[in-house]
Amino acid sequence: MVHHTVMRYLGLDVGSKTIGLAVGDADSAVATPLSTLERHGGARDIEAVRTAAAEAGADALVLGLPLTMEGSEGLMARRVRRFGDALAAALELPVHYADERFSTVAAERALLEADVSRARRKQVVDHVAATLILQTFLDAARAAAAARGQP
Repeated sequence: MVHHTVMRYLGLDVGSKTIGLAVGDADSAVATPLSTLERHGGARDIEAVRTAAAEAGADALVLGLPLTMEGSEGLMARRVRRFGDALAAALELPVHYADERFSTVAAERALLEADVSRARRKQVVDHVAATLILQTFLDAARAAAAARGQP
């Protein structure tokens, strides 16, 4: 186990078929894409996230919360919260949520602008979306710390 004093986060874009992963820390406040996990359901998904969190040295998880356009929580958001609760219990890590309403759309747009092929976009869009979710969380945390007069 690597010992570090800076809080490290594993960002997750939880979909019905895949889970995009990204990593970042509170010090650099930069999120980096990792990979995409295929979903298999229940305990297998939790174990896959446990492995990824351990490999990344994560101290906490940040899950994208798919709010409705009005900002309320619908069926998908409730599913993500249930998965987050299961992860928190199984991994004994804090779980945070970040609004992800536009993360996949923004990821697709960025990949299109970078002229990434359709096949490659399909492979990477979920962990690029996870990166955007985690970056949103890190930016908000940094802004809140600055507002409190902390570095």
